[in-house]
Amino acid sequence: MLKVILLEHTPEPERLVAAAARLCYSDKSADELLENFTPDKVESFVRKLVSLGHESPMEHVSFTFAIDGISRACSHQLVRHRIGVSFSQKSQRYVKEKQFDYVTPPKIAAKPELSAEFDQAMADMQAVYEKLLAAGVPAEDARFVLPNAASTSLVVTMNVRSLWHFFELRCCTRAQWEIRALANAMLAEVRKVAPLLFAKAGATCDSMGICFEGDMCCGKCQNVLTR
Repeated sequence: MLKVILLEHTPEPERLVAAAARLCYSDKSADELLENFTPDKVESFVRKLVSLGHESPMEHVSFTFAIDGISRACSHQLVRHRIGVSFSQKSQRYVKEKQFDYVTPPKIAAKPELSAEFDQAMADMQAVYEKLLAAGVPAEDARFVLPNAASTSLVVTMNVRSLWHFFELRCCTRAQWEIRALANAMLAEVRKVAPLLFAKAGATCDSMGICFEGDMCCGKCQNVLTR
């Protein structure tokens, strides 16, 4: 089962982003950036940045997540996000899967006969995996029999700018269902600690009123463009 925990984040994320932006727009020196910087001024700066799409100050703030219960199929999509992102993932080379957990797609789970066959296929792969290990095959080779459905765990760190881009792509209804669920769970976590920074984060149809999916648009948005 999917589980997302926000492990750490840059302290006072919105204040730091606002301070970085303040340097861009004022003649204050570095040691004066936080002088008389009231919560109202911080909010004003952040709202201005978000409305203007001025994203570079966002790179100074990062969020670190622990993610459990996603499939290897999902993690393969997640690690394609590389700019401003760091990953540490549970290794199938060093960690033996004595009884691997797996993710069942909802459209399979909704059909009892197919779901039973799916579960049996997972059990068969587990049996072969254990047989290989018992025969002395190293885990790094035995893992070749494990499926994309096998669940995995990661620690992921992203800066705010990278998160915005991630949410634009992966909160979209066109995104694959599992990574969309992951993105929405991550968005819910960051909004708890930085609501202003992420107030308009999400699929572009929600955040900007624009869809970039062209002919593949789901129909939710009327302003359709092609990237």
